[in-house]
Formats: sequence, structure tokens, C-alpha cells
Amino acid sequence: MSTAADFLTSMAQAIATMNLYKDGHPARQHAVERAYGYLVDMQDEQVYGVFTFLGGEIVWGRQPLRELKHWNWGERLAAAGVQRIEFIDKVTLEDFDAFVGEVFDRLSPEPIRTAEVRQGRPSNIRYGEVGVRGESDKKDLGDEKSGEIIQATMSYSLNDEIESVKWLQDEVKEDRTLQLLEVESIVRSLSVAMHGDQDFVIPLLKLKEFDQYTVTHTMNVSVLTMALAEFLGLSPKEVRTFGTAGLLHDLGKVRIPLDILNKPGRLDDDERAVINKHPADGARILLETQSNLDLAAVVAYEHHIRIDGGGYPSVRYRRACHQASNLVHVCDVFDALRTNRPYREAWSTERALAIIEEGAGPEFDREIALTFVQMMRRWDGRVATVPTEDPEVRFDQLKPARPAAEAPASAPSPNGSKGGAE
Repeated sequence: MSTAADFLTSMAQAIATMNLYKDGHPARQHAVERAYGYLVDMQDEQVYGVFTFLGGEIVWGRQPLRELKHWNWGERLAAAGVQRIEFIDKVTLEDFDAFVGEVFDRLSPEPIRTAEVRQGRPSNIRYGEVGVRGESDKKDLGDEKSGEIIQATMSYSLNDEIESVKWLQDEVKEDRTLQLLEVESIVRSLSVAMHGDQDFVIPLLKLKEFDQYTVTHTMNVSVLTMALAEFLGLSPKEVRTFGTAGLLHDLGKVRIPLDILNKPGRLDDDERAVINKHPADGARILLETQSNLDLAAVVAYEHHIRIDGGGYPSVRYRRACHQASNLVHVCDVFDALRTNRPYREAWSTERALAIIEEGAGPEFDREIALTFVQMMRRWDGRVATVPTEDPEVRFDQLKPARPAAEAPASAPSPNGSKGGAE
């Protein structure tokens, strides 16, 4: 077993021991000191390091810990809001003891240790949910003083972005490295197209051939996710990072044979099992890349998990999904419903929005789903349908957006969602 796996196992034993003995008992201190010894050994090999807990996957840096495949503590930690543990420098025993105490509190039904004992998080251990990381502080695509995004011209072609997404997916399909710079370039280009001619626009590609679906769908989900993030008031950095997660959310589908992906009839049980693997496959691809795509990996894994605990992959311990996953989930279903598929015709926007409303609560995060419906109704005049054979966004042909006061009120349905589209 690797040093990293030894450390996690001993840390879990220390937490379990804390549940058996009162604070101050020698057995508790011995268990913490034993785990700390493994931490010292691990940091002797590598001072900086990050653990990521994603469903059944436990990753140290970019390497999955295969020996902990059946170790259920990863799911327990993630369910308690500890999806990531980062060691930024050498850790003292005092800091480690405080950290273990905080994690123990999170796993306990009620806090056992008081906040006064810990005095806040230790400085060299950071932990919590996966967050927005890895983006430069430099101003890009805009004026250095204002930080505003450069406005596009009256028309903006998405042909290069379509070809780039095809190329990225082909690279991954051939087991070659995912190019993060290319991903970031696509997302920035989409952001520029959305802010063209001093007006906000939501450019959505219209599918022509079924085998183009994975390309058009991922681009549409990226655009819708960025629009929703902006509507919610998130920062430009968060908007683009969530857009990246949207662009990569279905990356696992490159592993699915086209005869299953584009099957016109009902899937059998074996075919459904293949489809249901794509969230875990996508997360694994993203975690194994050399780039900082941990948030995108979480979204890839979680974007089919329902708020009520259903969906897939099935979760042993019910927990809240990341905010980015909740945004992508709504945008994913909406775009799937409004797109022609081999087994059904595209639904109208209003019919798709009605499904989102019905699913607000049981399937989707209620606030995010209803906000998405509000956004699409308020900005319906800003949605540009872009044919893939001539992928040019023409801003001067858009009708004016309706004033906010004219937007129809959103009323959640008491019925469960009939959504869940691929």
C-alpha cells in the first residue's frame, strides 16, 4: 500500500477512535499521533499534495489510489463536505490534531469539540468542497483598466470553436492528452460571442446531423451555464470556470459506441449500463489529465445526480452536489429536450421550461431551476439559434429582449420532473 493510502487509512482510524473515547483519552491521542506519523512520511516524499474524494474514486494528486477502491470513507468525507484535502506545507502535530477534530465534527450528528479548542482552520491544511482554482489573475479578452470583455462585431462565427471541440473529443477518444489551453480558448471565444455588439446574447447551435450531438450539446451547455452563472451574479472568473465545466461535462461519452449513443429505439439494460458509465468515465479522464480540472471532474461526475438522491451514478451517502453541478444539470436537460434526437423530435422551449419547473425540487436545485426558467423567459429575445452548417451569430437580426416586468412568473409544479434527458 502506498504512503498516501496508509495515511488516509490511519486518519480514518483516528476519527473512528475519537468516536469511541472522550476528548483527552490516551487512545485518542495515540491514534492521532499514529496518523500524523504517516503524514510526516508522506510529506517527506512530497510536501505539497491534494486528495480528491469523488464518489468511489480517491485521487492523490492526479493518481487514483486503486488500493482504496472499496474504501467507503471517501464517500463519507465527500458527503460531509470534505471533497478535497490540500497540504500546502509541512504540518505540525498541533495543526493536524485540530484538522482531525474538525473533520470529526463534520462527520458527527452534533459537534463534539468546541470551536475554542481549534481556533479555526490550520494554516497548512485546506479542505472543503472543490472550488474554483487555477486561473490567472491577468485580465484577458478585455481592457486592462476596466477588465471588461471585448465586444464582438455585428456577426461572430463559431466554426473554429466547433472544429476545436471535435478535435478535443477525438484526441481524448484516441487516449491522447486533453489540451487545457484549447479548452480555455473555446470558452473565452464563446464568452466573447455572448457579449457581442454591447448586447448580451445566448448563441445556441442547432443540430443538423445526429452524430454532431456531442459537439453541439457540450457547446450549448457551456453557453447556457455561463449565461445562468452571470444571471446569478457570479464573478467573471467563476462564470468562465463554470463554462469550462459545462463544456467538459459529457467528456465520458467519447467512450460510448456511436450505435448506442445514437440508437433510435429504447435502450436495453446492457446499453443503459454503458450510458450510465459516462459520468464516472468523464470524471476519471479529467482527474487523470495534467491540468487543474478538479471542478470540471466533479461536475462530470455529478451532473446526472438528482436532488432527491436518484439519478446516476447512485450515491451511497446522500449529499448536496456542487453549485456548478446543479447549474450544469439544469442546462444539460434543457438543451437535450430542445434538440432533435434519434428517438424523438425536439421539444419547444416552453415545453422544456415546463419540465424544468416541474423538476425544481425533486430533480434540480429548486432555486437554480426556477432562476433558469426566469432567465430564459426574460432573455428569450437574446437567444440566437445558430445552424451548424453556417455557424455565424448575427446580432443585428435579434429581436429586442422583453423587459423584466413582462417576463412570465415562474410557478413550480407539484409533480415530479419528467426530464432526465441524456
